[in-house]
Amino acid sequence: MTRVKSMLGEEIGLPHALDEAGIERVETDLAEHIVQLGGDRPSHIVWPSMHRTREQVSEMFKRLHRAPHREETIEAMVDSARRELRDKFLSADVAISGANFLIADTGATCTVTNEGNAELTTTPPRVHIVTAGIEKLVPSMGHAIAMLRLLVRSATGADVTQYTTFHCGPKQAGDRDGPEEFHIVLVDNGRSRMLREGMKEMLRCIRCGACMNHCVVFRQLGGHVYGGTYPGPMGAVLTPVFDGLERSRDLPHACTMNGKCQEVCPVAIPLPTLLRGWRDRSWREGLEPSVVRFGLGIHTFVASHPRLYRLGTGIAVRVMRLFSRGGVVRGMPGLGAWTAHREFPAPAKRTFMEMLKDQEKAR
Repeated sequence: MTRVKSMLGEEIGLPHALDEAGIERVETDLAEHIVQLGGDRPSHIVWPSMHRTREQVSEMFKRLHRAPHREETIEAMVDSARRELRDKFLSADVAISGANFLIADTGATCTVTNEGNAELTTTPPRVHIVTAGIEKLVPSMGHAIAMLRLLVRSATGADVTQYTTFHCGPKQAGDRDGPEEFHIVLVDNGRSRMLREGMKEMLRCIRCGACMNHCVVFRQLGGHVYGGTYPGPMGAVLTPVFDGLERSRDLPHACTMNGKCQEVCPVAIPLPTLLRGWRDRSWREGLEPSVVRFGLGIHTFVASHPRLYRLGTGIAVRVMRLFSRGGVVRGMPGLGAWTAHREFPAPAKRTFMEMLKDQEKAR
């Protein structure tokens, strides 16, 4: 069985289910092929193997391909993958793909790739199975074309992707190729619940990856730390839907709320607003640790008394500067978990309120 890259498949655990059932699964997307050989998970929804170095990929291909490359070039490694996958394309009995869009007025499904592997995957086999979320349905071909332009420009910066294919069902009389059977599996998996619970904006997501490409947290930490299928801001919103908020409450709290994800989103999803909604729900349902609730209670009390707040911040700034060396705070009690992995910038010599007061006096 051959399979085209589909984040929905990862979301519902399809690759693992096929492996456990003893079905030979061949990932035909080059990046997913690398992920499969490495036995790990995708780290990005558009470039799943971006966590792998060129040297690691070369070593895997030499170890696992039947006819590995001899030259250490990108072209030679791609040729090695092409040789490895060609027989699988032509001998598979069943193909599974996702769909970027489902077109209601024609019944067609649309796939978008940069390698042509979707066409080779879905055309030779006897059976083609499409798995797609219910939110992928659009009214007409005109709507699909408009969404395709948004998808490609936001995902790769191109005007149009190399391969955009519309599958219109099984092979008909007179057709030279195509599957004998064609099946579409519509998946809900929490989407109706999102509609009911005030998260309908997230159903507009076209999986372009623009939000994570501009997310300061994702760019620093990578995709695997998010723990779910979808990384980045979109993952911080979607993972609590699929895995439960009690298991993933840290994700909404990891956001800096700088709003870049919403600025670049081609379908204007209010991601910071949705993340704040998860934070509010986590607080209401008592999922926050007791130490966090206690600490926020103290902060609320201090912040509601201006004189006490100014006194506290003034003392904190001066204490932190005692532990600063070279513009960075080092060895300060309570900051060990942070400074063990990253720098903590030393604060200014005076608080913002103190500097503001001086400016007002100068005027």
